[in-house]
Amino acid sequence: MTLEGLSYAAVQVVHNFGAVTVLGGSAFALHPRMQSATLHRRLAWWVGFGWATQAMSGAGFAVVSYHFYGKLPDIHGIAMAALLLKMLCAVFGLSITVLYLKNSAFRNIRERSRLVWLVLVTLACTALTSAAVLRWFS
Repeated sequence: MTLEGLSYAAVQVVHNFGAVTVLGGSAFALHPRMQSATLHRRLAWWVGFGWATQAMSGAGFAVVSYHFYGKLPDIHGIAMAALLLKMLCAVFGLSITVLYLKNSAFRNIRERSRLVWLVLVTLACTALTSAAVLRWFS
């Protein structure tokens, strides 16, 4: 195993755990028996950290490429669109989670909690799908 391969693998492991956290945490919050405001707040922290992990480890792929090749990966077309979509999902996912945490004490946020979690699940699924497209077309 080369240092390059080990570096990519390490970043991929972190990235995968971020993906599990954003999708699993958001989906878990939608379960009918998991409607405690305290639990939702804890899950929001986990999901927020998951989105931050996704963003940082995504940048980690670029850092590893630049370190070993002196340039960023040469992607274009569909792969570039998939990468941009993943980045937008991370930005919106983290932003929504932060807003949820900031406003979770207010009644109107608690009433709309299901919608927030549905949006977060949708963003996580979109990011995962985009990852598959990015992998295939790059």
